[in-house]
Amino acid sequence: MQEEEKPWALISEVGGDNGYLEELVDLMRQHFRIILHKDLQSDPHLHAAKIQVMFMWRYLPMAESSLLRSLPSLKVIAGAGVGTDHLDLPFIADLGLKVTNTPGVVSDATADMAMALLLASARKVLQAHQTTVDPKTTQMPNGLMGFEVTGSTIGIIGMGDIGYKIAERSKGFNMNILYHNRTRRDASAERSVGATYCDTVDELLRRSDFVMVAVCLTPDTAGMIGRRELSLMKPSATLVNISRGRVVDQDALVRALQSRTIHAAALDVTHPEPLPRGHPLLSLPNVIITPHIGTQTYSTARRIVKAMVDNALAALTGRPIPNEVKPK
Repeated sequence: MQEEEKPWALISEVGGDNGYLEELVDLMRQHFRIILHKDLQSDPHLHAAKIQVMFMWRYLPMAESSLLRSLPSLKVIAGAGVGTDHLDLPFIADLGLKVTNTPGVVSDATADMAMALLLASARKVLQAHQTTVDPKTTQMPNGLMGFEVTGSTIGIIGMGDIGYKIAERSKGFNMNILYHNRTRRDASAERSVGATYCDTVDELLRRSDFVMVAVCLTPDTAGMIGRRELSLMKPSATLVNISRGRVVDQDALVRALQSRTIHAAALDVTHPEPLPRGHPLLSLPNVIITPHIGTQTYSTARRIVKAMVDNALAALTGRPIPNEVKPK
């Protein structure tokens, strides 16, 4: 396709904290003429009418009504990742726009990150590193006792694709795997990873050494881990959240960690992101927080962008869209 024949696509930025790697933009340029959000803003009359696709990376450009209404030729918002809680899907549908995401391609990287957080918290990896590099350290301490992962019990809340991949990795550690999901997995899937279904979240919380939260953010899951749920966990248990920050009541989590109602928390997500400086979660010694990097590997980023491109091209050409998201 000649350059002048390519459809126009809007992206946030190249480089920076929230932008695309140059190699990822090159993948897009094979099929689209790319315009940066800042260039659109500098001259909207020149560019706005040309844009048919908006690629959304790390929630940017934000799908604000003013932006969407200013793009008369826009056909599709092609998002990265799985979650769509940042989008007003009914409003977008009313504008006649398609929405797509990229499930599946993010699952392995996210499951890897879940296990990394679990292991780092259980074995006090961060504290051990800080002690080792501290210039005041003259001898290695014996007090960094952690919890055994092998043979322990993990409770996975949310057994979708990511949750199932976490179970596969947990099986490699000979963990006792419990799970709760809106829909129970079939018997063969349970046998494959050795997972046991819990009828209630409460049962899972009481029995687990590590509670792994891997659900989508919906009105039903917002705040699903609160004071009552944390009180059901073992005092030696660790909460790991790789879903969305608002799934956990952070005020209740702070109190549970301060009072040692639970032993520790390991979080790749918070609300907001980043947390305000001075937030109590940032100073608690029994917390590990990473900045929502579950999907950030080079190979996963390339797969995400390829899926975004495939979704957008399908939407523009009238072909079945591989990963269309429709309002419920």
